[in-house]
Amino acid sequence: MGALNYLSNFCTPTRTRTKRKTMQKVEIKVKMDCDGCERKVKKAVSTMKGVESVEVNRKQSRVIVNGYVEANRVLKRVKSTGKRAEIWPYIPQHLVHYPHASGAYDKRAPPGHVKNTFAFPASDASDNNIVSFFSDDNVNACSIM
Repeated sequence: MGALNYLSNFCTPTRTRTKRKTMQKVEIKVKMDCDGCERKVKKAVSTMKGVESVEVNRKQSRVIVNGYVEANRVLKRVKSTGKRAEIWPYIPQHLVHYPHASGAYDKRAPPGHVKNTFAFPASDASDNNIVSFFSDDNVNACSIM
């Protein structure tokens, strides 16, 4: 299928060629309680155009979709089933520079994962004040003296 689509783009006129979406992995957090919820979500997502595979993990409340799809469209389709859903907010703990930053720890996260935050440790305001005492332009203009 992939080779035929690729070759067919060369045979069609240039103005009707379509740019193909890239293959990507979309991870979504979905609240699922039973097997029926799991089947409902899997069926809704697997019928989308461009979806290659769907993995549903009810224990982690996680749905992984591989295919030529956009994350927002997958999220919208999952929400249309009546389930509460959001883009997967957790990343592996070893990828985070500051896993103990405020807001990163979430007790509902799977083991070895933390919330995806881009928090950096707070810097002291006194560092900025010390730098402003000296001027590289005028060496004799020291604020301390």
